[in-house]
Amino acid sequence: MVHHITDEAAANEPSITTQTPSYDPSQGPLVYKVGYPPQKNLATEFTDTLRETFFHENPLRQYKGQSGWTRFTMGLQFLFPVVGWSRNYNFIKFRSDLIAGLTIASLCIPQDIGYSKLANLDPQYGLYSSFVPPLIYAAMGSSRDIAIGPVAVVSLLIGSLLQNEVDHVKNKEEYIRLAFTATFFAGITQAALGFLRLGFLIEFLSHAAIVGFMGGAAITIALQQLKYVLGIVNFTRKTDIVSVMKSVWSSVHHGWNWQTIVIGSSFLAFLLFAKYIGKKNRKFFWVPAIAPIISVILATFFVYITRADKQGVQIVKFIEKGINPSSAHKIFFTGPFVLKGFKIGVVCGIVGLTEAVAIGRTFAAIKGYQIDGNKEMVALGTMNIVGSMTSCYVTTGSFSRSAVNFMAGCKTPVSNVVMSVVVLLTLLVITPLFKYTPNAILGSIIISAVISLVDYEAAILIWKVDKLDFIACMGAFFGVIFVSVEIGLLIAVAISFAKILLQVTRPRTALLGNLPGTTIYRNTSQYPEAKLVPGVVIVRVDSAIYFSNSNYIRERILRWLTDEEDRAKAVGLPKINFLIVEMSPVIDIDTSGIHSLEDLYKNLQKREIQLILSNPGSVVIEKLQASKLTEHIGSSNIFLAVSDAVRFCKTKSMQEP
Repeated sequence: MVHHITDEAAANEPSITTQTPSYDPSQGPLVYKVGYPPQKNLATEFTDTLRETFFHENPLRQYKGQSGWTRFTMGLQFLFPVVGWSRNYNFIKFRSDLIAGLTIASLCIPQDIGYSKLANLDPQYGLYSSFVPPLIYAAMGSSRDIAIGPVAVVSLLIGSLLQNEVDHVKNKEEYIRLAFTATFFAGITQAALGFLRLGFLIEFLSHAAIVGFMGGAAITIALQQLKYVLGIVNFTRKTDIVSVMKSVWSSVHHGWNWQTIVIGSSFLAFLLFAKYIGKKNRKFFWVPAIAPIISVILATFFVYITRADKQGVQIVKFIEKGINPSSAHKIFFTGPFVLKGFKIGVVCGIVGLTEAVAIGRTFAAIKGYQIDGNKEMVALGTMNIVGSMTSCYVTTGSFSRSAVNFMAGCKTPVSNVVMSVVVLLTLLVITPLFKYTPNAILGSIIISAVISLVDYEAAILIWKVDKLDFIACMGAFFGVIFVSVEIGLLIAVAISFAKILLQVTRPRTALLGNLPGTTIYRNTSQYPEAKLVPGVVIVRVDSAIYFSNSNYIRERILRWLTDEEDRAKAVGLPKINFLIVEMSPVIDIDTSGIHSLEDLYKNLQKREIQLILSNPGSVVIEKLQASKLTEHIGSSNIFLAVSDAVRFCKTKSMQEP
């Protein structure tokens, strides 16, 4: 049977293969016959699916038609992007990278010392982690703007997870070894995800959940710094807000140190004011960038000349001098700590990946270039593997430093190299000068750095756009604040998966009506002026039909039908004789879905109602044909467009007595 094609059918035509008949103008409008896609053998179908899943960007197309040497060079450039961009590197770019590198170095040095305390490690480990990993990333990374180093959230996370396994005070050596082991497995996880092209797995952590998790982690980190800003010696090791506040207020009369409070609060005010200036006028981006190192210098000098450390002001005391010692022999490859290190490493590696890839894509979009997510994962994983063998703990892209790097005008990853060189000089020469640096100033620097992670504007927008997303956001937020960082992360992942399952198992369906004066059929809820067709119910399914939702879709369609039958009976309209299922949004169907359609067809037969399908996609119609369901329904009851199906229904109704 042949059917007239309409504007709607033309709009949806790519979703189904059709055959064009010979056209004779004397016979009226051009007509199309419902067609089926060409058959594919199993090998071709499997190859196409595999390519679309793991190689959707077709990374090998650039190698076609190239000579052997050119392919080798391009492959080397793929693994080490430095081979490509270094060819066009010049003094103008170096000058920009030098300024940016020096700027982020002034920010990273005090931050690294502070973040190492979050991870319950000695200060030098924070500096070590900003020396080796940035060099590896500069050679292998594809982002021009990302600044590598320890970050607050990952530092808190690894410190919290490690502390659950080993006490960092009583068993310091085992704690450090477990930190290197976790870093090694974090790198293995990241590199494996990149090599196996499984980067899409990190997309399961929704944006809303990340906003909530980051905000909760930021507040938790800030609360942890109260022990330094207030000078409290005996402080809880728990991270939940109830335990922290109880520890703070229980030591009001005998644990707070007024000199420490003066140092911490005054420099915190200075740092926040510097951030305000930089935010108000982007020309002064360098003000908040150099404010931390200026604060450290001034606070250290103040403590030294007043000997405030004798009055109870806690100071750094000692930072080991020299470059990173080898730590390959300290990584656990046997024994009970291997599994513990693996679990901690996987969690920290995924969180670090999520943050770094998001940062890289953000700045790449601003500058108009693209980054390869899988390549980034390999670069991040390699730098953490090497870092674990050179006394570093888990590093990733830092948002605050990357933002400063971007605003400072960086052109290439050489800014990371400049930062790394400055950190090296610090380790070789300057570390003894940090002896009198008060812990209060490090706490103030961390508080000022993490405040920006509390993105309340994003939370408000999430509330306005999607209430379910807002629940995910708040679930992660309160989970981190009131329980722990790992529980908050678990809640974030669980709610993200729950949302996916809810959307898959309970897809939307819509009752369609005709927009007056057109052949267009749309959702009657969205378009109240759309008119229902007497004797016909038109339902659109807005999802693929799988085993997880097939029964629900069948029952929901039948409910639409029952409701319309009751309405027709109540107002005296003609009996419902046709049910049209609009399948344009149905991108796929499995055997459970086919069985549900078959059950729907049998149910309708008993009620003397004809089932009609509209515009099934090529994948769907191929499976319906293979299952012989098209023979049961009848090829003449499958149309390219809803308007064609409605015209058929009206014609058939008129022919019946």
